[in-house]
Amino acid sequence: MNKSVFTEKYTRFRRLLIEIRQSSKLTQVQVAQRLHKPQSFVSKYERGERRLDVVEFLEVAKALEVNPSELLTQLDRPTVEQGSTNLSEF
Repeated sequence: MNKSVFTEKYTRFRRLLIEIRQSSKLTQVQVAQRLHKPQSFVSKYERGERRLDVVEFLEVAKALEVNPSELLTQLDRPTVEQGSTNLSEF
């Protein structure tokens, strides 16, 4: 098992978090404030400079007001093409 932040699935995970944040009209600063973290925390996980652990993922999902289970289900679905995420499920 590859633990790199550069795997295809982890890249999809990061893109999904970014798409959800942007579709919610939230800035990185606003998400960081909800998490009580610096904006650089959000920037780093979105760019893949740091991985989120499970507890952090749950906190981010809560800050984005999405169901973490639905987010993981969306991630596990095969994608036809980049940008084909169905955000209406959140």
